[in-house]
Amino acid sequence: MLKEQANIKVDRRDGKLINANITLKQKAEEKVDRRDSKLAMAHFYMAFIALALGGLAGLLQVLVRSGKFVLPAGIGYYQILTVHGVLLGLVLTIFFIIGFMVSSVSRTSGTFTSRQRTFGWIGYWLKIIGTIIAAVMILLNEATVLFTFYAPLQAHFLFYLGLTLVIVGTWFDSAMLYMKYGQWKKANPGQPSPLLTFMTVITFIMWDVATIGVATTVLFQLLPWSLGIIDTINIGVSRTLFWYFGHPLVYFWLLPAYMAWYVIIPKIIGGKIFSDALARMSFILLLLFSIPVGFHHQLMEPGIDPAWKFLQVVLTFLVVIPSMMTAFSLFATFESFGRSKGAKGLFGWVKKLPWGDARFTIPFIGMLAFIPGGAGGIVNASHQMNQVVHNTIWITGHFHLTAATTVVLTFFGIAYWLIPHLTGRVFTKKLNKIAMIQGITWTIGMTFMSGAMHAAGLLGAPRRSAFSEYGGAAQAAEWIPYQIAQAVGGSILFLSIILMLYIFVNLAFFAPKGEQEFPVGEVAEHAEKTPMVFDNWKLWLGITAALILFAYTLPFIDLIQNAPPGAKGYKFW
Repeated sequence: MLKEQANIKVDRRDGKLINANITLKQKAEEKVDRRDSKLAMAHFYMAFIALALGGLAGLLQVLVRSGKFVLPAGIGYYQILTVHGVLLGLVLTIFFIIGFMVSSVSRTSGTFTSRQRTFGWIGYWLKIIGTIIAAVMILLNEATVLFTFYAPLQAHFLFYLGLTLVIVGTWFDSAMLYMKYGQWKKANPGQPSPLLTFMTVITFIMWDVATIGVATTVLFQLLPWSLGIIDTINIGVSRTLFWYFGHPLVYFWLLPAYMAWYVIIPKIIGGKIFSDALARMSFILLLLFSIPVGFHHQLMEPGIDPAWKFLQVVLTFLVVIPSMMTAFSLFATFESFGRSKGAKGLFGWVKKLPWGDARFTIPFIGMLAFIPGGAGGIVNASHQMNQVVHNTIWITGHFHLTAATTVVLTFFGIAYWLIPHLTGRVFTKKLNKIAMIQGITWTIGMTFMSGAMHAAGLLGAPRRSAFSEYGGAAQAAEWIPYQIAQAVGGSILFLSIILMLYIFVNLAFFAPKGEQEFPVGEVAEHAEKTPMVFDNWKLWLGITAALILFAYTLPFIDLIQNAPPGAKGYKFW
């Protein structure tokens, strides 16, 4: 017996070697594979180019609205408005989100196969080609159709072709992510999928279902119309198809921020995820309630029965449920962490949070901005109050508070640690200080600009306008102070963009070499077990399809059958 024990005993030095090998293996599994990192970084390079150019266009806009600046070289105001909206609302967000999703799935579900990665690169180059084609048309003033690009404004057919390539490119990206998810599920039967991977799948299901609407109007209405194949189109159908996509687009921006809040932030502060099941349920509900609600963007439009508008407003307000669940889960995580550090009293835990860490503080400011942003969303989706603000710059202020503050600040917080993780560099203390300045500067600039937009909107200042076209001494006296405030805010924001570009370039190329953690939170010990029903896609996709058909089938039939004279012009519409 003693001899047998001696034979199986591991030498102390060999034990250290085994432990070292296990540690190295764990570190390798926690790091995104170099080949996947290359694909993710390709997306981030494009995202930050879009931030630079779109930010410059935004600065020029607010300077023009101040009445103190005239655009040079015959550049039109609506031309730079289109550049700003498309680059920041579509290009920046799409490329950043896909870079983040690729990294998240690779980190939590394992390295992509060569075949899966090929789908990703095809999607990337389709998006690049489409973006370049659309951008050239905008710069040539052949596609000055604003961010929403819906009829009766018409662009060159190449603009619509470029947008189509971008959308098809994202479908290749989603195919890559779905294949990896399926591969993980096959290798781990009966196990709930990694939380970040699950959230990625939900986000892209929502995106793919939503883009069916915009792809349909572009391919079967706008593209044939711009080519002269058809003379007229049904504008009501076109706008409805756009907003079938347009509202989920807002959640396509927001869900990656939720991913960081639920999974990344707990690890950064040293705490744990309050509840895996609660996080999954909130994402399921956001999928169900984000798509069949586009009519609340069309409350002022004719041709849609008020009863259907009312139904979709009710569905819109149901989004409050997962939003409240998210707020509860996040602040439960923060409080649990604070209590574990000895915090006392009702708000003693607040002092224990790592306020000097930009990876936490800047996204946290974004969380707080979502409170007034959500309140503004309630105004926009309420029929009577929407009549007051619908075509005013209040709406623009709302988007700058939600997408450009809540979402973008969270994206900045992600970039601080993700870029160096992918490039093998370190987010240094010096860069952390600059990031704090950058994020706070952004917050100050957006407070000026978004606040002024909300105030001017309540006074009737129109959106999508340089204001100067409306004239009138009384209007000028009311609006000019707010226009100047917007110019001040926009200037501060542009300084923040310069700082962010400095941080990005350093993290991509010049920061010290090293290992930067990809923080993925662990679930708290007291959390309930995650039910497998969340991975039952037949159930959730079936409910999603039923809600969409219920909310849109009869209104679409009505829009097509009762189109005004001269609005049809195409046999399918």
